[in-house]
Amino acid sequence: MLSEPRAGRLAAWGNALIAHMVSPDDAAAAVVGEDAVHRVEGLPGEDAPVGLTLALGRLRALGASGLRVALPAPGHPLGLSGPPEFNARALEAEEAVICEGAALGLVPEVYEAGPEGDVHVEVVWHCLPVREAPPADVPSLGEAERELAEALRDATEVLTRLDVAGSGPVAEAAVAAYRARAERGREVLAPGYPPRAVRVLELAQRVGMLVSLASENGHGGAVSASEMAARGDALRPVERVARRAQVAAYNSVVAERGMR
Repeated sequence: MLSEPRAGRLAAWGNALIAHMVSPDDAAAAVVGEDAVHRVEGLPGEDAPVGLTLALGRLRALGASGLRVALPAPGHPLGLSGPPEFNARALEAEEAVICEGAALGLVPEVYEAGPEGDVHVEVVWHCLPVREAPPADVPSLGEAERELAEALRDATEVLTRLDVAGSGPVAEAAVAAYRARAERGREVLAPGYPPRAVRVLELAQRVGMLVSLASENGHGGAVSASEMAARGDALRPVERVARRAQVAAYNSVVAERGMR
């Protein structure tokens, strides 16, 4: 399910910090969220991993003027600009942050420990060189919003035809979880983001939830292998649109700054 990626939180609150709209401590706390701790490894000038507050300040001192998100998938290097080594790490993690003006990128590695219901999560962000070039396949907010409106209609039509909406309590729980997130939607993006970015991000997550229902929660009305394959073929481009829109929303403040 397309929920809030850690790269999105880091970029959003890092951009708010760079714009002097939040303090370093507040930005770091928002990025960490419910995780136990975040550290940054490989930061220039540091021989050991450092805390997020220090890392954000150091990135700004190194020339970072904005943070962009990448959400790549196999065959779709969304938001990446190279080199291949960084792209491979980002593809494995399915997310990354690129620092505008500093030629550096950050890829998260997540460690979990503890019993179910009491999982302790630590995140190490690996800092690596990146190529300063336009990111791959990132639409404008306006383009993303138009694509999402069409994708939502397509996803709803496929779900209805395949009876995925009636796939039982698992699907109902997923819908309830989505609605709870949607009510908190305006907490996702940090200060400084335009209302349109908030709207696009919330809609992208809604579309992602619908795709997830079709992909993960039972067979619904698709009882044959050919019908299940048809479902995947129909929803794959919808999922791509949702990821593109998420990246457009998180990157909107950097994109707007570049047009001034």
